[in-house]
Amino acid sequence: MELSIPSFPAARARRVYRAAVATWFFLPGLVFASWASRIPFVQQRMGFSETALGLVLLAIPLGQLPSLPFSGWLIAKQGSRRTLLLGVVGYCLALLGLGWAPTPALLVPCLVLFGFASNLMNIAVNTQAVGVESLYEGQHIMASFHGIWSTAGFVGAAIGTFMSGQGVVPLWHFLVIVGLIAIVGAFSQGKLLLRDTHTATDQPIFVRPDGPLLGLGLIAFCAMICEGAMFDWSGVYFKKVVQAPGAWVGAGYTAFMSTMALGRFGADWLTGRLGARRMIQLSGLLTAAGLLVAVGFPTLITALIGFMMVGFGVSAVVPLVYSAAGKSKVMSPGMALASVSTIGFLGFLIGPPMIGLVAGATSLRVSYSLIAVMGLCVTWAATRAKQL
Repeated sequence: MELSIPSFPAARARRVYRAAVATWFFLPGLVFASWASRIPFVQQRMGFSETALGLVLLAIPLGQLPSLPFSGWLIAKQGSRRTLLLGVVGYCLALLGLGWAPTPALLVPCLVLFGFASNLMNIAVNTQAVGVESLYEGQHIMASFHGIWSTAGFVGAAIGTFMSGQGVVPLWHFLVIVGLIAIVGAFSQGKLLLRDTHTATDQPIFVRPDGPLLGLGLIAFCAMICEGAMFDWSGVYFKKVVQAPGAWVGAGYTAFMSTMALGRFGADWLTGRLGARRMIQLSGLLTAAGLLVAVGFPTLITALIGFMMVGFGVSAVVPLVYSAAGKSKVMSPGMALASVSTIGFLGFLIGPPMIGLVAGATSLRVSYSLIAVMGLCVTWAATRAKQL
């Protein structure tokens, strides 16, 4: 299906669309980081133990899983722009609910809605990004969009730290964030793509993913196992294995997040020279190498270097996989992205508990060695993938 192009010159149209979609990558990143920055406050207010908090937070993936197929269906029916606008309304309402909820019984449904709306926005905005990337005629720009999301995480965390330091309760903090999103969203929503690309009018909505899409899903699955391990266990690894001083326990996570964000801004340029397949192959090797450095030499400096390597390694994989999935010939972009995201998301869920189980039977170093194998699997899967 053709894209809706405004009357001004094509080069300017591309820039306008790109800026608008970049804005809509920033907004959900800001929402997620705002919530994450206030989890300790909510834990204290509710009186949750670490175990209870972990169980309550499972409500987010419980909302995310059903939203993946639903978002693909809705995008195929209504388009990514309408789906994105619906998603941001749900996301903002859920955020306000999380700031207001006085009891666990009210907090949990808000978390479910938060997870549901987050993936609704995720699939919709990536579908928009696929359409904008097609306007650049072979140039890779997807990773830079994901870099914007990562940057929003730093901004949201900084705002949350400031609000906490000033004693501002989450509800007022979140009202400020929602007000900002309402203003920015109102000005930028009219510049989103009106129609999605790579969509045939006679294409069925539900199609079983073909071999190429399953191959992309396998790459995402392995990469997101690595990401999940870094998100949830980096602090524990630095505390128990690296035995970092108290102020440095979070340094591994910060190092990983910093290079992941930085890597995404450079990944498009590098992919244009190496090609998507070789870029993902090298990314898997770098991820495995970084984990093995952290496992083999668990000192503060070497572990930081290893975690930085992992951040660079995983930075480009998911954006490149999404870009390739959005060009599927058998499924609409939204459904293709939803299919690949579902497979990848399972890896994100499986990775952290798998580390815990293996660490309980052996050690954290053994667990991280197994995650390094997942990095090698990314390289292997990219070698065999047909759609790259």
